[in-house]
Parts: sequence; C-alpha cells; structure tokens
Amino acid sequence: MTGAKEESFFDSRAAILAAIPHRPPFLFVDKILSWTDEEIVCSYRFKNDEFFFQGHYPNYPIVPGVVLCEAAMQAGAIYMTRLFDEEDRKTGKMPVVGRMNDVKFKQFVRPGDVIESRVSLKEKLGGVFMLSAKVSREGKTLVSFNFAVTMAEKE
Repeated sequence: MTGAKEESFFDSRAAILAAIPHRPPFLFVDKILSWTDEEIVCSYRFKNDEFFFQGHYPNYPIVPGVVLCEAAMQAGAIYMTRLFDEEDRKTGKMPVVGRMNDVKFKQFVRPGDVIESRVSLKEKLGGVFMLSAKVSREGKTLVSFNFAVTMAEKE
C-alpha cells in the first residue's frame, strides 16, 4: 500500500451501499469516519428496535457478540473495495470471510450505544487477505479479532 491519503465521509450512506450488498436489517455500518490505504474506521448506532433485541436477553437487551463481529467485517468489506484489482471489478467478485481467529469479547453493548469498527490489512497471501479488527465504544475495546477474506464469484 502506498500513500496514506485519508478520505473522510460525512454523508457516507451512498458509499456504504455502493461498496457492500448488505441492507437493513442486517447492515451494521452507518458512517465511514475515515478511510486510508492502511485502515478504515466506521461507526454504527444500535437502535432500540433492532430485530435481535426481542429475543437476546429480553428486559435487558444486549447486542450479540456475533453482531459486533459482523459490524467489523462489514467495515472490512468496505475497506476491501480499495484493494480490488481491475479483474475483481470486471468480474464483480465480492469479499467473503473464511476464518476468524483470536476473538476476545470484553464488554456488553446495549441499545443506543455507538460503536466504532477499526479494520486494517495485516497481510495478503495470494488471494487471501488477513485483516485485524477492533470494535470500541468511547475509546474502550469491546471486541478484537483477526479474520481472513477471499474474493468469491457472485452467483
């Protein structure tokens, strides 16, 4: 990666929807806060009426840990569009997670909380991208993990 040109998106909804196929109610990125060649930082505010709160600890709703991981992986998918080569763009390939490692959950997330997902590229081995993710709230780490992404053909 060369050049650390940073882009900031104050109204990034269009960029998000153009980058990944996810849509509500399974879209967990509201804003792109910063995006460089080295990393992306995105945010999401969990609304009181999220579909999973009805059954995930009724009367004490908690965001499932897998949803926090999904938010970071969606941020990673947006970041990956910067890494696509011309062939990927022509064939319409999309990033798909193949592995998660070293997942560490540290704190609960509740309705109304705003999270930040920070994702960076650790290395590329052939067609596999190794990424590192950290999800935080107000500067405190909620979950951290590494994940591997490959490019898959759209069917």
